[in-house]
Amino acid sequence: MKVNLRQKSLFRRPGAPVAALVFLSIAAVAGTGTAVLAQTANPSSAANPFWGSVTAQPVSDATLKLSLDDAVRRGFENNLGLKEAENGQKTLEGEKNQALQMFLPTITFTGDTGYYQHNLVALGFNPALISKFAPLFPGGKLPAGFSAITRDDLTEAQLHLDQTLFSGPVIAGWKAAGAAERAAYFAKMTARGEVVQQVATIYLRSIADGSNVENAQSQVAEAKVQLDHAHQAHEAGTAANLDELRARVELQAQQQSLIGAQNQLEKDLILLKREIGVDPGQKIELTDPAPYSELAAQTPEEALAIALKDRQDYQNLQNQAVEFKAVHAAYRSQRLPTLKFSSYYGTSTVDGAGTRGNFAAFGALSFPIFREAGLRGDEDASRAQMQAVNAQLDDLRTHIDEQVRSALLDVAANTKLVEVARSNVELATRALSDETDRVNAGVDDNLPLVTAQAELASAQSNLVQSLYQYNVSKLALARSCGVLEQQYREYLGR
Repeated sequence: MKVNLRQKSLFRRPGAPVAALVFLSIAAVAGTGTAVLAQTANPSSAANPFWGSVTAQPVSDATLKLSLDDAVRRGFENNLGLKEAENGQKTLEGEKNQALQMFLPTITFTGDTGYYQHNLVALGFNPALISKFAPLFPGGKLPAGFSAITRDDLTEAQLHLDQTLFSGPVIAGWKAAGAAERAAYFAKMTARGEVVQQVATIYLRSIADGSNVENAQSQVAEAKVQLDHAHQAHEAGTAANLDELRARVELQAQQQSLIGAQNQLEKDLILLKREIGVDPGQKIELTDPAPYSELAAQTPEEALAIALKDRQDYQNLQNQAVEFKAVHAAYRSQRLPTLKFSSYYGTSTVDGAGTRGNFAAFGALSFPIFREAGLRGDEDASRAQMQAVNAQLDDLRTHIDEQVRSALLDVAANTKLVEVARSNVELATRALSDETDRVNAGVDDNLPLVTAQAELASAQSNLVQSLYQYNVSKLALARSCGVLEQQYREYLGR
């Protein structure tokens, strides 16, 4: 479910006429897709931010009891990948408000006061020109002591109003900004689904690890009993030393399995804590058992209809298509005229000799006369980007269909695997019980008993793994249908 339209830096190019308009709406397009990544051997938030989080509280001595719902809630609050998606949405909301300002009037106020000295000669008033103003003064002469250096105190204030009345790029840029904001919202919702999948998967895996630990502990206890029995029989002379050696080897083998199971459980619990904002050193206890329930049958057509309606990444890409269509329209509309209105009202006071007001209002109409090469280049580049996102949208529809069908097949297959694994555990348990009775009765030595114990351990391990895979496949089906966040409880049967 990866959607990622890598955008060229067309809108960042200096001098692009609509750069300031459309860049506000598309700057984060490349980041609105969310990748769904598989778990790796050494998960790291550097490779996938959903494997990291913001630590919400310090370590405490008390054991934190954690249900699956609690883990998901903490993931929503603290997961790093979701935080990044939420911040991306907030960025787009701010940029949309910047685009909105281009529709609204801009009103500014300026005021200043100061002492000024002017050199009339430097301003072009030479003595010959100044003498021509002599008839304007009383007596037809310049005042005595007239100097070309003048000084005055000036206080002034101005109120400016500017507004764009019509601009094709502004209108199209606003539409693109709205589509980008919606795409960012669906990117955040996709990230929430990713949090549920990541947290639920590692929670279920930790439950499976706990079951493996319990099975291993049971096998160790059983092997210890058999070793004690073999030792007593050997001391009594009713069993060979080989039987005791076999029992001791079996006990140590089970102890090795227990150590490995406990280590895997601790490692997966650390990963779970990293995903939900709990300090890695905090002790936690999982309170939910391994869920199991049959899933209501769905046809591929029914699941696909739900997915096309609810998949957030599909809605994200649909809005990206709308956005790039608006961007293309913005470039095409550069040939249209732009009409702006500007005005100001100001007052000025010189040397305290009274205040005088001044006012201006004017409109400006502008349109390109010849810039065809640049306009066609912008239009062709934006058309290519629009076609690219439309192609990705067509591919995503097919990909969703593929994911839904594959998820349904996995659920059906894992259902059968669970049934077979349960039957194997029952058969292996009966076989071990029968063989234990035969050994205790002295009919067999303990070689068949060791074999039966190993077969039961393998069957129990397979059952735990089958239950885990079955639940994970149901999560994948819910994710492929776009309903994971709302319905993961129903899909898991909790």
